[in-house]
Amino acid sequence: MNVPEGWIEGRVEDLLYGLEAGVSVNGDDRPKSSAEKAVLKVSAVSYGYFDETACKVISNGELDRARIHPKAGQIIISRSNTEELVGASTYINKNYDDLFLPDKLWQTVPKPESDMKWLSYVLASNHARYTLSNLATGTSGSMKNITKSELLTLKLLIPPAKEQKKIARILSTWDRAIEVTEKLLKNSQQQKIALMQQLLTGKKRLPGFNGEWEDVPIKSMGKIVSGGTPDTNIDEYWDGDVLWMTPTDVTALKHRHINNTKRKITQLGIKNSSATLMPKGSLLVCTRATIGLMSISTTEITTNQGFKNVVPNNQYDVGFLYYLFNFFKNKFVSYACGSTFLELSKKDFEKLRFLCPPVDEQRKIASVFSAADKEIEILEQKLGCLRQEKKALMQQLLTGKRRVKVDEDELPQKEAARA
Repeated sequence: MNVPEGWIEGRVEDLLYGLEAGVSVNGDDRPKSSAEKAVLKVSAVSYGYFDETACKVISNGELDRARIHPKAGQIIISRSNTEELVGASTYINKNYDDLFLPDKLWQTVPKPESDMKWLSYVLASNHARYTLSNLATGTSGSMKNITKSELLTLKLLIPPAKEQKKIARILSTWDRAIEVTEKLLKNSQQQKIALMQQLLTGKKRLPGFNGEWEDVPIKSMGKIVSGGTPDTNIDEYWDGDVLWMTPTDVTALKHRHINNTKRKITQLGIKNSSATLMPKGSLLVCTRATIGLMSISTTEITTNQGFKNVVPNNQYDVGFLYYLFNFFKNKFVSYACGSTFLELSKKDFEKLRFLCPPVDEQRKIASVFSAADKEIEILEQKLGCLRQEKKALMQQLLTGKRRVKVDEDELPQKEAARA
């Protein structure tokens, strides 16, 4: 391990007097009132996040046994969890006098010069997470455990106290930017849902539209085509130039349009199977297993038999139908049946009915949701970039490959993020 100048090679125990644990108490798994006391669940702690609502209300007669509160400026660590979350930790920003720790959560007892915010970033780093996950043991396939000794003897590079604090302050600016973007994203998603509830039910009309809505079955919206699968044992049917879509392709989609698939078939494969070439702008609806997932084709495409595909006529806009069917996805599921997996028959698919406005209003409604999706997509991309940038910065700052200045006055936020 390369030790930067002024740093020391140490262990977690060099920063702490120890770890304190709570006790297991009986409780009711329900939301707590402001006057009640509760014990945290293991799910309250994940990497960098603390969910104070993940708790059980402590039963009468058990309160005297509860003893450790989450305290401001400390780290809570999960000693028992799934393989992915064992050793997960989070920094606590305030005191929680109405909450208690269970026996499966530890809380740090730091030495005076140790900065727990900095240590929380170290414990959330890829190296620490990987090491603790590999050290975890357990007979259960789902739950793993780490010991106090394994956590306390975890090796790490320790900078001077002032540098710890400066590193923590810099990374905190990224946390705040991520938190703000997460809130903006959540608000945009909630606003879209609210719009769908109003515009797709006719409760709210867009300005300039007053035509009557009609209750129509899917079979009246256009041509309905089932998919098919060519013989997988005949090479001449495969590796062609025609997209062939399966439920796996649609589950991997992040957006409503599909322009590529994992497999392609040949014209011969189409000719000698029940697969049908669908035109650009078709609505491809999964009706087997993952019922209700769908996409809009941006090119000619075929699907397997797990789909019922809609080629809209000139009275129906494919974008509107996409949002309409997505909003009422449960209607598709409710008509499905099957023992091994659920499937919606073509007959039942075609007779499902929906309220639809005239096509001009459909197009306008679809454009509103498309704009909302674009805003959500931009925020998702921004959030992804912030998380990646923070991850890269952690790797640099927590290993000393990039040093911070601690003798100068506090830098402006943008300069601090680049320090």
